[in-house]
Amino acid sequence: MNTILKVSFYLTLMQILQYMRYAPVVVAVRQRYVTCGSVIKLLNTDYRVRLHSHDVKYGTGSGQQSVTGTEVQEDVNSHWVIKAPTGKMCSRGEIIKCGATMRLEHLATSKNLHSHFFSSPLSSNQEISCYGEEGEGDTGDHWQVVCSGDYWTRDDTVMLKHVDTDQYLAASGRTFGRPINGQMEIVGVHTSSASVHWQAAEGVFLHAPDIAAKHMHTAHTEL
Repeated sequence: MNTILKVSFYLTLMQILQYMRYAPVVVAVRQRYVTCGSVIKLLNTDYRVRLHSHDVKYGTGSGQQSVTGTEVQEDVNSHWVIKAPTGKMCSRGEIIKCGATMRLEHLATSKNLHSHFFSSPLSSNQEISCYGEEGEGDTGDHWQVVCSGDYWTRDDTVMLKHVDTDQYLAASGRTFGRPINGQMEIVGVHTSSASVHWQAAEGVFLHAPDIAAKHMHTAHTEL
């Protein structure tokens, strides 16, 4: 997708997201699957916080843009765009398979969910950050979807495993002080028995191609 088309597409999505904050939502067809190009919020089902970022940098470690968990459902800084790995493409509405590698781009800042061998600031696990410019970073942005069955469904919990370091995306249970008071630390951990379970919650879910051909619209829930 070239830059102009990309900007136009995500501006349209932002308008939808903004409108849906104030308008009732009617869902004609509920998309069952999580798909490429969808804009979603990810809920950690262990601590009930949503994956979140903002233009606040870590004061230690990498100094990159911080990633946290928030209990506020309506925060627009919790929207993430599902994309293919670096250098690859996926069709809008293409269903994400279990075992697939993907990227998550933070909609508000156009940086990708990222990890690397830095320690997290509160628990000294592995740091999770947002990295890149205009949606382009490196292989540290790659995450594998770990789930049962063939495809990532909205009703199921999944784990997100960082490809470069084999760490799982997790909530540590520890919270920050100012300037992000009360938000939870998000980390990478080596074990799948920690707070590593995530569910696609609110968002704009693009239909799979066969459904899109029949209905020609997106399915969404309250944001």
